[in-house]
Amino acid sequence: MSDFFANTDLSFKQQTLADSFVCMGRGLHTGLRVVMSVIPAEENTGIEFVRRDVTHTDNVVLARWDKVSDTELSTTISNANGIRVSTIEHLMAALNASGIDNARVILDAPEVPIMDGSSAPFIELIHKAGVVQQRAERQVIVINRPVGVTENKASASYLPSAVPWLDMSIDFSQRLIGRQRLSLPFTSQLFCEEVAGARTFGFEEHLMELKRRGLARGSSLDNAILIANDRVVNREGLRYADEFVRHKFLDAVGDLALAGHYVIGQFKGHRSGHRLNNQLLRELFASNCWEMMPLRQAHDIWVDFMQEQEARISKSA
Repeated sequence: MSDFFANTDLSFKQQTLADSFVCMGRGLHTGLRVVMSVIPAEENTGIEFVRRDVTHTDNVVLARWDKVSDTELSTTISNANGIRVSTIEHLMAALNASGIDNARVILDAPEVPIMDGSSAPFIELIHKAGVVQQRAERQVIVINRPVGVTENKASASYLPSAVPWLDMSIDFSQRLIGRQRLSLPFTSQLFCEEVAGARTFGFEEHLMELKRRGLARGSSLDNAILIANDRVVNREGLRYADEFVRHKFLDAVGDLALAGHYVIGQFKGHRSGHRLNNQLLRELFASNCWEMMPLRQAHDIWVDFMQEQEARISKSA
């Protein structure tokens, strides 16, 4: 009998960092230098961002789907006083894939450092810091009916599934990218091996316009794949033949982590970006297509189901 708990690396208990870590870099869009510390947090805290460069008494922004205030080119969250933190998706993906339920992220700028444009540097720092179990039970969201959103030719949905699973496909007119698809169960090991190193990407013809609008000020060939005349400008080339869809998969992991809990279900995205990923979470929580329960209970339900199936097969044999 296959055990979905064993296959998805999930702990029945909430987890936080065993130690803090610090990293420095530049914001992809602001270009500002930023020092970021990620420290352990108490049970049931979730992930919260703290802007220590802001003197306002309320400088905390919760990493939650209903705090998303902007999705143009990255995911930005804000609190009721307008304090913002942007480009959180790569860090959120790393924390989620590493099994971190509770952490406090302290920054001295309005944007998470872009590092190399992927989640890999954050994954490495988390692994060095270590992960510890806490006493509180981990609650999970179990998808029990399909729910989805569409926009033009793009779509994003959740379907019932025994294990967390992501299926992402993209379709670009540029021949270099074209149609690509990646479908994987969501486990820490697979994310680290197959997805974490995939970098963000952009097109040379869009770069000057973005900079004119005050965006992409911190972008460089050290933190993004640049595509010009249907070829990769970066000397080292691609890390994966299909790095583009892998990065979109990574982005989806980070965006969907704003659900605040692990989701036992299958995400299917086609040409889905930050905006549609967030719209899916809003649609999900406005629906009755899900149930919150302890992971231990979800696991026991699955075990009972598998035992019933095996009994039926034995009887018919």
